[in-house]
Amino acid sequence: MLIQRVLTALVLIPLLLAAVWWLPPAGLYLVFCAAGLVAMWEWAGMMGPAAAAPAGRAGVVAICALGMGLAWLFREAAVWALLAAGAWWLYAVYLLRAYSRDPGSTRLSPTSMLLIGLLLIVPTMLALWLLRAMPDGALRVLFLFFLVFAADTGAYFAGRRFGRRKLAPAISPGKTVEGLVGGLALSAVWTLLAGPSVFGTESALQLLGLLLLGLVVAGFSVVGDLSESLFKRIAGLKDSGQILPGHGGMLDRVDSIVAAAPVMALGLTLLEL
Repeated sequence: MLIQRVLTALVLIPLLLAAVWWLPPAGLYLVFCAAGLVAMWEWAGMMGPAAAAPAGRAGVVAICALGMGLAWLFREAAVWALLAAGAWWLYAVYLLRAYSRDPGSTRLSPTSMLLIGLLLIVPTMLALWLLRAMPDGALRVLFLFFLVFAADTGAYFAGRRFGRRKLAPAISPGKTVEGLVGGLALSAVWTLLAGPSVFGTESALQLLGLLLLGLVVAGFSVVGDLSESLFKRIAGLKDSGQILPGHGGMLDRVDSIVAAAPVMALGLTLLEL
């Protein structure tokens, strides 16, 4: 399993870096949309028996593709999609708390799951396009990816060394409060080290705003991770799919990004960075 994970990462990471660095924003949007459609196929497997059937999955993917196309046509109004995604992720925090208190209380209809899936995928594609279209866009996209990586890495090592109190035992028993703090701490370090050169912060106030945004984005990356774990538990699945050897499904790999990217793009827009 470990060898499979390493080999898959060794293949995908250079391809991802090359795409971010060399493709124009429109080309990168198409690449990310292709990955998003794979994730939506997997999401359909959590929506219930009808949607999980091949015909149902194809229909769900087609709706998502239509949503991506419309989002591109109206991309100049991307901020509204980002606001909708932000509202969803705030509501996701409520869902996580509700499930932690009473797992039986969280019941979502296939229609609700479809809408949630669209909010997971479509605004993320727009957010990544918007980041790439900004000045030094490739660096901004890579900054986001490494910020999420820092949150995950810091949480892993701090959780292993200091973890005592469970963060959400009913959803993801391995996550701890100490791990969350460690992830936020490493995210803060990454933001302070790399942020000024990437975003051109010229004042202490701008740097403080960027630091706060980095912490918020890192926090929501954890919400994204926990939310996918929640939906997999409700559906009785261990992984969203098997497309990535050693890693599971596409959605298993992008669950943090789908929450972090819209929040990052929206925050930078509001901060005018």
